[in-house]
Order: sequence, then structure tokens, then C-alpha cells
Amino acid sequence: MSAPDQRDHAQREGAPVSALSLSVRIERVPMTAPLRITGYTFTHAETVVVELRAGRFTGLGEASGVYFHGETPAGMAAQIEALRGAIESGITREHLQLLLPAGGARNALDCALWGLASQRAEQPIWQLAGMSAPRPLLSTHTLGAGAPHDMAAQAQASAGTARIKLKLLGDGQDAERVQAVRRALPEAWLMVDANQGLARDGYLALLPAFQAARVSLIEQPFPIGKESWMDGLSRPIPVAADESVLTRADLPGLVGRFDVASIKLDKCGGFTEALCIARQARELGLGLMVGCMVTSSLGMAPAYLIGQLCDVCDIDGPLYITQDRVPGLQFDHGVVNMPPGVWGI
Repeated sequence: MSAPDQRDHAQREGAPVSALSLSVRIERVPMTAPLRITGYTFTHAETVVVELRAGRFTGLGEASGVYFHGETPAGMAAQIEALRGAIESGITREHLQLLLPAGGARNALDCALWGLASQRAEQPIWQLAGMSAPRPLLSTHTLGAGAPHDMAAQAQASAGTARIKLKLLGDGQDAERVQAVRRALPEAWLMVDANQGLARDGYLALLPAFQAARVSLIEQPFPIGKESWMDGLSRPIPVAADESVLTRADLPGLVGRFDVASIKLDKCGGFTEALCIARQARELGLGLMVGCMVTSSLGMAPAYLIGQLCDVCDIDGPLYITQDRVPGLQFDHGVVNMPPGVWGI
């Protein structure tokens, strides 16, 4: 194999071409307004950012972590620092899957390695991944949970956005929340997200209100570990698993219980695993959704590419922070584009 062929093979397989220089930092950016979900309120986007340098090439990755697993940027940074020797000696994406569990630390490193490979190969990441050229995506716009009239006001402020996602709380006001938003936006596509906040009886009681409001998708109604509560339930509205699916190992357990698997880069541990989940979910007959934590466009860019493979996209995270990166994803009433240079070349 000639030297150029060896380099091309190494880039395709994610192999290191030279030793790396690692930089890890934590960034904290205020959000434009608090975002309330079941059991949690987000006020800042706090992320870990990984920078890998090899000569004149640089790869970047950003991760928020999995809050419901107790991940923090400080903890993720410590996980990465513990592997500094292995990383700087040269690491492949495949080896990384063995060194770190699924989660934010692996996500940031994996995405930085993809970015570095893109610069070395002088090819965009979608091309390295064997994907078609990306097209504009239609993303949902998320309304944080609140009083029904407040959520209606949020909805009115987002008029012109075609797809809306409502956060629910399981507190007895969810039907009123959905009804208020539907009155404010008679024509919008709606989905609801309970973030594990419903009991089985509560879910059944809410279904008529969801149907009357023409809800198109219900996300994660039940707590992790209670997936069996879906057994025997009719699903007149498709149901998506979010917290109940982290990696491809969780997909077989969704079949017959859920209709859609939600991929998040922080949950599954990076772009490499996300591609595998997308392929296997389709083989199992599951629909696909890509979701996000709150990060800048650097953290959202991999989700944008995964969104090319999905039925539903929820990648509006950069809209909730007071300062995004430049260049960043471009949003226009829910339509999302990624200009060159956001991630990779």
C-alpha cells in the first residue's frame, strides 16, 4: 500500500496519523430565559470543550453531559484528563469506544476526533461518514413548562415556527397546557415531552386531550426502568423513547413498546455511536428522532448531521443561549442550515 493510500485508509478508519495535543476547558454561558422540565430547571449552558491539535490541524468537540445521570462538565473534564496520556499518544475513534462509557466525555472527544479527521482529509464530516450532502432541516422549537397561559404566550412569540415541542410536568395541568398552546397556534405540528414525568394512569387520562389537540408525538412519558408500562397500551399517537435509550444496546427493548428512538450525542457518547444507532433502529423498524442538550452550535453540529437520517429533529439548543459561536448554525423559523466551518471544514 502506498503512503497516500495508507493515510487515506487511516483517515477512513479513524486511526491517528501523529501524536496529538489535548486541551480541555469548561465554558458557561447564560441562557436567554430559564427552561423548566420535569424535575429540573436550566439557567446556564455549561459545557466541556475538547480541542485536539496535530500540527496545523485542529479538531473541536463540545458536550453538556447527561444531567439525569449526574454528569457535570467538571466530572467530564476529569474523565478526559485521566486519559491524557492515551489521547496524546494517538487514539482512534474505535479505541475511544473502549476507553470511555457512553456519555458527555466520550461525546466531546469523539466529535473532536471527527473534526480533526475532517481537516486532515480536507473533506467535510458528512462525506467522511459516507452520508449524502446535508439539506436544510426543520427543527422543533421547545416551550419550557409553565402555567398554561405562560406557555400560550411563549407559543404566540414563536408564531411562524412550524413545529413546536411542549414540556409537561405531570402535575395535573398538562391538558390545559396543550390546549392553551393549540389555541395559540392552530396550525402548528405539536409534540409533547414529559421527561419521565407521567404515571401510567396519568398518561391514559391525558390521551384524549392529546388527540383533541392533534399532538403528533409523545416523548418519554414514563420513568427509566418503567418501559414495561407501555406493554398492552394502544398508541394512537406515536411514542418516542428518550431517556430510555442511550446506546444501540437499548434498541431491542423498545420494539413493540415505542415507535421512535431519540438519539442524543451526549447520551450515546458521540457521532460514531449515533451513526450506529440510526442504522440499527431502522433495521428494527423504529422511527428516528434527534434531540439535544443546551449547547452552542459546536455541540449541535453533529446532531444536525444525524438529523439528516431522522424523521423528527429537535436541535434548537443554540437559540436558548445568550451567545453562540461564529460561525454557527443558521435558524429561520425552525429551518436549520449549517454553513462551512462550524465543525470540521
